[in-house]
Amino acid sequence: MYQEIYWKKALEKTYKCVNSGDVIPLKTTDITNTIYKKTDFIIRKLNTKKFKRNKFIGPSLNPFDPYETALVLDKIGENHHLILNKYPVQVGHILLITNSWKPQVGWLEKDDWNAIKSVNDDTSGLWFFNSGPLAGASQPHRHIQLLRRRSEEVSCPREDWFLNLAGNSNGNEKLGERTIAKAFNINNESINLYDVYIELADKIGLGNPEIDYVPKYPYNMLLTNNWIALIRRERDYVHGFSINSLGFAGYILVTEKSDYNYLAKNGPEKLLENFV
Repeated sequence: MYQEIYWKKALEKTYKCVNSGDVIPLKTTDITNTIYKKTDFIIRKLNTKKFKRNKFIGPSLNPFDPYETALVLDKIGENHHLILNKYPVQVGHILLITNSWKPQVGWLEKDDWNAIKSVNDDTSGLWFFNSGPLAGASQPHRHIQLLRRRSEEVSCPREDWFLNLAGNSNGNEKLGERTIAKAFNINNESINLYDVYIELADKIGLGNPEIDYVPKYPYNMLLTNNWIALIRRERDYVHGFSINSLGFAGYILVTEKSDYNYLAKNGPEKLLENFV
């Protein structure tokens, strides 16, 4: 039974931060039914016109060093903090960040996985990680994201796809070749998340931290109470779409730059093939 102390803190602080302007929710419109009739993807349209272009010239500022104190939920161990996402895709969108600089393109370390497990023991859901800009990451400082889900709730629209892949059964050859998944119970004490991560990374061709300074390819990671998946990436931007982990989870975001006709004609799974 999850106490969900972090989730309660996230809800309480979100409402305060939205009112103060410290959190700016992304407002989207569900357009799935206009172009797609299945239930394994949710397609939403985002209006980006209200976002001003960043006129800052020079090296990008690190929003996590220092992080905004208004967004802080809690300290997690000695090396991590739990904060709200300033631009959430849902209410209570949480980030787990390293206190000191760790590159997003580097290997996730044992301490990161221990922090994930510590948070997940209280508040669980859909965890995701974008390993760098070619995997859809917007910031270079290490951050792992959590969208809370109820225990009886499906974690994401494509959950069955990943569970089928974990059982060595999948219909999409290209996506299946570039994706690896494993089913397990995260609460099983014999499960070591770091070891599972390294095992899958090696099998999907990302390398091994004992040999490779950084992963050989950009990748996305998805983690739930029942399965984990890694997706090896080639590029981030195709047909006006930028795809991160959530795209592979089944959440497609359309902007005014996106090729709507391509998506309507070919479908979201065909779109994902362009990124792996």
